[in-house]
Amino acid sequence: MARYLVTGAAGFIGRSIAAALLKRGEAVRGIDSFITGKRANLAGLEDMEFIEGDLADPAVCAKACVGVEIVFHEAALASVPRSVADPVSTNRNCVDATLNLLVAARTAGVRRVIYAGSSSVYGDTPTLPKHEDMAPNPISPYAVAKLAGEHYLRSFTRVYGLETVTLRYFNVFGPFQDPTSHYSGVLAIFCRRMLAGEQPTIYGDGEQSRDFTFIENVVAANLLAASAPAAKVSARMMNVATGSAITLNQVFAILCGLTAYSGEPAYAAPRSGDIKHSLADIGRARELLGYIPLVDFREGLRRTVEWYKTTQG
Repeated sequence: MARYLVTGAAGFIGRSIAAALLKRGEAVRGIDSFITGKRANLAGLEDMEFIEGDLADPAVCAKACVGVEIVFHEAALASVPRSVADPVSTNRNCVDATLNLLVAARTAGVRRVIYAGSSSVYGDTPTLPKHEDMAPNPISPYAVAKLAGEHYLRSFTRVYGLETVTLRYFNVFGPFQDPTSHYSGVLAIFCRRMLAGEQPTIYGDGEQSRDFTFIENVVAANLLAASAPAAKVSARMMNVATGSAITLNQVFAILCGLTAYSGEPAYAAPRSGDIKHSLADIGRARELLGYIPLVDFREGLRRTVEWYKTTQG
């Protein structure tokens, strides 16, 4: 019987968490609908029990939660532009799916649910760094959906006693992130295009900044959240990032050195729903989890480029 359930297990972050658990010798069950997850990402996870199914279906959630102690809820339509284009699907796959999962977890006797929150809930509030006591100010439908999930988690702790932890991710990147979609993360897209000698596009003036967070840091935070005492972390929310920011123009310059791309970027109008600056205060995660970023941005980007080189032939 699986002790851990990873939702979105064929996705970038879910796959990485599942791999870390399996490496540790844990019993893991994964679930994915393949709306955005890739079957190829399941390579190397053969020891994981896998369910293909949609969390928007309560029966699927019930099946997935049977016998599970801890859930890592990574499944979502994780894209601001996609949510602007199709807010209804984002709500279904983020809000409805999260509520269904929480109901199933409570019914099945799951002890703890760890939720992939998003820094997008802070919106464009000018205060930097972003800290957890700031009032949320979501702009995009995606940010609204992720914030709704947070509220549902806290409610299920207060009303039903289900242990819940929200980790607000800041711009996660690394191996296994899909670089092929218009909705993919900017670093994945930049790596793919620049390695192929193709011009990348920067939306805006390139001076927007992000607290880009390498996947290994996010996996470490999740594992810490799974083992932390409930009295310290249940119903709490905390940022997971590096506590440092870099502009897209600076990222482009670094990538030129890593990919041997010699051209210039194209600049286009800013995208609706995007924010200008993002930087995390990670003090709460340090205090409650003992979280310390393991890999800085430049090293993470180097590892990421090397991975894309091998996967793109």
